[in-house]
Amino acid sequence: MSKKLSVLVLTMVLLLTVALVGCSKKLEPKEAVTTGTANAMKLNSYEFKSQFTVKDLTISLATLPSEQSAMMTNMLKNADITLDGVYQKEPLQSEMTLGIHLKGDLSTSFTIPMVMTKDKLYVKVPNIPFYPLPQDVVGKFLVIDPQELAKQSGQEFNPAVMDQEKSQKFANEVIAAIMGEYDQATYFFDIDPKDAKLPQGVEAKQVVQFKITNDNVKQATDTFITKALPKLFDIMSKDEYAGMLQVKKEELAEAKKELQSNTSEVSKSLDELKNYLTVKQFDINTALNKDNIPVYQDLNANVEVNDPDTKDNIKLSVTGYTQSSKINEKATFKVGIPTGDQVLTIEQLQQKMQTVAP
Repeated sequence: MSKKLSVLVLTMVLLLTVALVGCSKKLEPKEAVTTGTANAMKLNSYEFKSQFTVKDLTISLATLPSEQSAMMTNMLKNADITLDGVYQKEPLQSEMTLGIHLKGDLSTSFTIPMVMTKDKLYVKVPNIPFYPLPQDVVGKFLVIDPQELAKQSGQEFNPAVMDQEKSQKFANEVIAAIMGEYDQATYFFDIDPKDAKLPQGVEAKQVVQFKITNDNVKQATDTFITKALPKLFDIMSKDEYAGMLQVKKEELAEAKKELQSNTSEVSKSLDELKNYLTVKQFDINTALNKDNIPVYQDLNANVEVNDPDTKDNIKLSVTGYTQSSKINEKATFKVGIPTGDQVLTIEQLQQKMQTVAP
């Protein structure tokens, strides 16, 4: 994939991440998104469910053989990805189940339950048809302990990495900084809740739409790269966050300097967007309840990339939603925290995998 295509994809993903957060007076659309983000970070508990579907996919890359491209397209087209779970802030405990449902000739489905606590992550080893694992491993929970991993690699463990409160503060600063660079009249719109096609049971005081079109995608990308990204580097460079993120201030400063010194090259690349990018649809609706908490988001994206230089061509259409419920109610966990012979260490997994014939 070409360098400029990679940058474009990364930028769109970051814009999507920023927009997928959303807000007893009605707030201005952009303010609603920012307020909703901050409020979501303060929740004590909630349940959630998400589903994303690849409605259409075509991939043709100069560096990828046509057979591999066809196989990838066939495997991912109409694929569903689901994520359901429950979150509790204190004591920190979260569990979620990732579901991957592939269609086409390689039709298959499997789920991966995961549990997270203050200091550990547990991932259930799935039974994947096209990647057989030892049967005495399948169904057990692989425990990932950041402190133990740091010790084994000869590095000093930094407790700040697991500081949830600091992570939430960092996320709020990032969202506020980036949102501040985007013009409300261009990208944010109020949608009447009656016209938002909300699922039954979702009560919304306000629905805000974040929208990128073929006319403003160049401006949106330019805003992120030349205005929002430098601010992101500044936030990451703060003493309280650099350690948590395990990044070096000097490297961030150099990255910011390099970005700002190449504004003409960035501008030229963005001017070329019209030659190879078509945004047929890219909008995200965020529904907020009476307490300005985001309870539902849906995504509709349909983009095409046709690079005349590299001959890379990609068509992607994706729809999806995320819904929250039982907000600040007592959390009910189905899996719980794995213990005893339910748990498998990384070393034990490696030993088991060595017994599998190549």
